[in-house]
Amino acid sequence: MSFVIDHVSQVDNQLDRLQLAKQPSTPPSPELCSAGQEPERDGSSPNFARILSLQATIKALSVGSSPHALLSARSILSNLEEAGVLEPSVSSTIAGSSAQEQELEWLLISKAATQTYGFILNALLEQTIPLSSDIGYWDEVVGSYRFTGLYTIQTSPIRLWNWANDVYGDAWQRLQSVQSVGNDLEDGRAMSVSDRWRQFYGLVKDSVRDRSLADMHSKFFSPLTISRMEARSKRTHLKRLREMSASGLGILMDEGMIFDADDETSVSPKNQSKNKEEWRSVVSKSVSLMETVLRNITILELGVGEFEETVFMSVDNDTEAAAEDPSFSPIVRLAARIQHILRIHMPTHIAASRHLTLEYGRPSRLIRFWLPTLVLFLSSSTLLRIFFNRKAEIVTWIRDLGTTTIDFWSNWVVEPVRKVIGTIRHDKDSEIAIMSKESLQGDRASLERMVVDFAVDNPNTSNGAPLTDMEIADVRAKVKEGDLTPVLRAYEKDLQKPFMGTVRGDLVRALLIQIQKTKVDVEVAVGGIDNLLKSQELVFGFVGLTPGVLVCLGLFRWLSSAFTGRKSRIQGRKQGSMIRILRNIDRILTGSTPSDNGVLSYKDHGLLLCEVHILRQRARHVLPGEINNEFLEEMNDLVDLRTGIEHQHKVVERIRWAYSKWLQ
Repeated sequence: MSFVIDHVSQVDNQLDRLQLAKQPSTPPSPELCSAGQEPERDGSSPNFARILSLQATIKALSVGSSPHALLSARSILSNLEEAGVLEPSVSSTIAGSSAQEQELEWLLISKAATQTYGFILNALLEQTIPLSSDIGYWDEVVGSYRFTGLYTIQTSPIRLWNWANDVYGDAWQRLQSVQSVGNDLEDGRAMSVSDRWRQFYGLVKDSVRDRSLADMHSKFFSPLTISRMEARSKRTHLKRLREMSASGLGILMDEGMIFDADDETSVSPKNQSKNKEEWRSVVSKSVSLMETVLRNITILELGVGEFEETVFMSVDNDTEAAAEDPSFSPIVRLAARIQHILRIHMPTHIAASRHLTLEYGRPSRLIRFWLPTLVLFLSSSTLLRIFFNRKAEIVTWIRDLGTTTIDFWSNWVVEPVRKVIGTIRHDKDSEIAIMSKESLQGDRASLERMVVDFAVDNPNTSNGAPLTDMEIADVRAKVKEGDLTPVLRAYEKDLQKPFMGTVRGDLVRALLIQIQKTKVDVEVAVGGIDNLLKSQELVFGFVGLTPGVLVCLGLFRWLSSAFTGRKSRIQGRKQGSMIRILRNIDRILTGSTPSDNGVLSYKDHGLLLCEVHILRQRARHVLPGEINNEFLEEMNDLVDLRTGIEHQHKVVERIRWAYSKWLQ
């Protein structure tokens, strides 16, 4: 809901309160009749159907009677036509009907004026707000040579077309004049088609030469300078249009439909006649004010000050003329003026405002994007040819991409997850092992047999006598502990006479036993590593799962940022725009020239209303529901001129610190 609806609703409530205080004996409405209260149908209530019809029309014209709060121009006109207030023969003031009917007709006209008032405020607001973005566009063009060059390229076809059109028009006028002179001096000889084209071509050359001489002063400026001068001129006109629209908006908000009745106070019955004349006068002046504003707001030559003087002077003169002209009743005259505003002035104003915006606003999208569109159109055949020739490769790339994605998911995500689950459940297939369990036991048993056999075959390594069973058991126990003393003694002895030891075979046998011992030692070390791996089996499982999880997580974050990041960026832009709007409001309040009463001028108030409207729209999407309601209270305090500029500055500061959480 915008501040226009709030303001119009307040005006509508004031009208209802004023009317209720004046008509204690008004016949019950259809709602009361439907509730069981039957209206009187005797002679004291003449034209009862007319009164009920007026009440129904008044209800239809009340704010909030439609889902959109404010009615359209067509709905307002249709309600006026149905009420019959546009026809003097039907109006109660001419027909001599009761005072109740006259009061209802005045209330109906006031409701229609209120709806028209809201319709005009909305139109001015919607036309003024987009002008800021167009002014910002021209600021970029003027402030940067890059944007100035881009604008020059974008508008070059229009410049060329205008130049060619002027040359053609001038050459055609010269041709017509030459032909008219030739007809006067006709000697019976007809010119051929080639002669006519030769003549026209010569006239075109003369026109180009004359135009080049006429535009000689522009030759001293570069195309960028000319474009920048054009951009400055359009920016100036747009600023003037925005100031005029803001001034009109401020005048209507400050001077239109202002009744001296607050919501908290009641209307005293002693001053009913005085209040009746006051609110009727307010309605009449407001209708005249709306018509005068619409008639002069698009005349940019006036300026803001002259525009305001013209509006108030016209309203005063119009009020005096209406008071001196008793030929038409006030109700019929006001109804006709409202109808004229909605049918004539509003369409004319909208068309004029649209024309000025098109003339001085940013170029259309066709002008701004004709160059990339042309490049894309000319290169479309080449791009299609490239895609067609590489169709098989593109299909292969897509197929390989799908296969790679499936294999990655299966091998690096699904399979590691299965292994981790198997490790947790102690599955045999999931155990990590470098060698089998039986390998170390077999090699150690083989080493024991080899050492025992060597010790039995070489008893001289111990005491020279054959080994007993106890000694063999002792040798076997030492071998299990890694002690190969019998073999090492024989090895040391054979090293003294290696040739004899080699011939006997003891030296080679000792070497082979030591090799077997080294193998057993290596297997023992590997077994230790194997036990370490088994103790950290779950850790290795998660390590194998980590690459796939990281890749999937990164891909998911990228996709989520691609789809949901736009919403976050939009939210961030809205918060940033709210800060910029607060900055604009502060600049309006700081740079304004207060009146003698310490309030804003009409132009500054209109600009403030535009910024507040945008701020309310942004806050609805950023602030929570309860916080937004509190924020709307701050907005109402901000647009209230009666408090003065100093109090409005304090409201802006309070908004900054109270809602800084949502503005960062």
